[in-house]
Amino acid sequence: MENKNTDGGIYMCNFTAMDCYLFGQATHYDIYKKMGAHLAEQDGKKGVCFDVWAPHAKEVYVFGEFNDWNETSHEMKRVEPETMGVYELFVPGAAKGQMYKFIIVTEHGDKLYKADPYANYAELRPGTASIITDIDHFTWTDREWMDKRAAMSESEVYASPMAIYECHPGSWMRHPGREDEGFYTYRDLAKSLVSYVKTMGYTHIELMGISEYPFDGSWGYQVTGYYAPTSRYGTPEDFAYLVDQCHKNNIGVILDWVPAHFPKDAHGLANFDGTATYEYADPRKGEHPDWGTKIFDYGKNEVKNFLIGSALMWIENYHVDGLRVDAVASMLYLDYGKSDGQWVPNQFGGNKNLEAVEFFKHINTLILGRNHGTVMIAEESTAWPKVTGKVEEDGLNFSYKWNMGWMHDFLDYMKLDPYFRKNNHNKMTFAMSYNESEKYILVLSHDEVVHLKCSMLNKMPGLEADKFKNLMAGYAFMMGHCGKKLLFMGQEFAQKQEWSEERELDWYLLENPEHKKIQNWVKELLHLYRRNRCLYELDSSWEGFEWINANDADRSIFSFIRKSRDGKNNMLFVINFTPVERPDYRVGVPKHKTYQLVLDSEDPKFTGEKVAHEHVKKSSKGRRKAKQQSYKKLDYRAVKSECDGRPFSFAYPLAPYGVAVFKY
Repeated sequence: MENKNTDGGIYMCNFTAMDCYLFGQATHYDIYKKMGAHLAEQDGKKGVCFDVWAPHAKEVYVFGEFNDWNETSHEMKRVEPETMGVYELFVPGAAKGQMYKFIIVTEHGDKLYKADPYANYAELRPGTASIITDIDHFTWTDREWMDKRAAMSESEVYASPMAIYECHPGSWMRHPGREDEGFYTYRDLAKSLVSYVKTMGYTHIELMGISEYPFDGSWGYQVTGYYAPTSRYGTPEDFAYLVDQCHKNNIGVILDWVPAHFPKDAHGLANFDGTATYEYADPRKGEHPDWGTKIFDYGKNEVKNFLIGSALMWIENYHVDGLRVDAVASMLYLDYGKSDGQWVPNQFGGNKNLEAVEFFKHINTLILGRNHGTVMIAEESTAWPKVTGKVEEDGLNFSYKWNMGWMHDFLDYMKLDPYFRKNNHNKMTFAMSYNESEKYILVLSHDEVVHLKCSMLNKMPGLEADKFKNLMAGYAFMMGHCGKKLLFMGQEFAQKQEWSEERELDWYLLENPEHKKIQNWVKELLHLYRRNRCLYELDSSWEGFEWINANDADRSIFSFIRKSRDGKNNMLFVINFTPVERPDYRVGVPKHKTYQLVLDSEDPKFTGEKVAHEHVKKSSKGRRKAKQQSYKKLDYRAVKSECDGRPFSFAYPLAPYGVAVFKY
């Protein structure tokens, strides 16, 4: 059944009674294929079908380039049942690439000019219009990756390496000498970023600021287009090409996703139909006073469906491998960032947002159940229990949680003058006491290198040479510790300046040998990590970790073992966090075996020093690396000599800020 309006628009039944039912239950998982603007054909005429949810609107119009921005020629019709509040119109002649907006006439007769909440493409800021496009016909060449992903069990996901390169595309690298910002496009990034990440040894790229947003200074965390890759770097097809190329190069893609809040921009979701449509109506629940943003109403099924549909679109339609969910704590706690009188307790008088809890259980179970091999990652900064626990055990069912506790303790320790580290030794050991409580990612994120917090290099104590050595020791500790890994861009070559979204990273620093050595060190660590199962296989279990000496506070030395599931090719880490040389350092070991030195911070390729190449006995039957490591013995045989509470030990010359990793 259809009806025509006065100017050629056709009321059609795209949004059916079943669509309405599912949408009202928050179970319309393909909602992005119905809402928004979609190419269609009616009575032999090609055009676009527009659908928008505006339950309290008096009238709704769609206007755009297809009608010369005539505000009143294309009135939309309220779909049955009218209580659902979905408006629809098919516009013959409307075509891909044309801009459009909705006009919402409120109950009070005010006119609101709104972008399409479900738009798949948006006008480049500062423009605010939506753009008609088609995201159903990308050319994918990543079948091998997707098949492998789909075949992965949950246990295989956890037992796989994950080393994430967190990247803000607009400031990673820029084209010089251009009148515009010089942003790399998605296709530029598909070539240069993918190549760089692959060479370095990362397993995943985590992209910030992909969902469309108006204000550059928000870094992409104040979203207006939950269904649209930002037009700053190209088209939806271009973004799909970037994901495709990542997969062709065996690199996973994680997107930052922001269901916690949204900005008050006039064209956005706030006060969408003249009422609190997407946000809680009570400002004590619906606003973040610190951030000046709105909070989604997780009690409304249509709002939950809007968010669920967005997440599913990125994962299923764009082949994204996981979502890092921003500001989870702000969703879980009703009093987050609020003073007394600024929040409303739940029905039991507590501060937990029970609706947000149910939302997380729903969306995480759904996404991980429908898309094997993908991950949902929580940026959760409190001690909320069972963030990665199963729903049947009252957990939120995230795959991983950012270990913010480890990050803050680690940075607090690393900032200290080595003299004072002995009194803060527990900051580096504490994380293992709660490691089994969640499945963690160790992070050194963008938040730690902005707002006068200093770059990673400039957090380190001492003169410049000491700073680099401290950083090397810190990265080695991180890479050896339990938990998946994340480094923000620039940290891998010791960016000096704080990060800013307004400029590219200081790549010229790589002309300095010290910065190049750090980059090589991180590269070596990443490849070591990926090559050795003991470093990732048992991340959440004491079966995969053992302290040799967690209590050597006076010397600020940490020694520990990472173990594989089959007990083969385990690794021993020894890390010195003082500038004091320990030429007679002895480390206790569990077995009477030979321990092969596989990584050494004193290797000339990391120090830049030339050494006399003395003959070294190859006790390992002519191992190729023996020739390369002629500056130091390759193999260390444990002897029966008690040390660190172990019956066996061996001596090793530990350099100032020295790192030594042995395999056995």
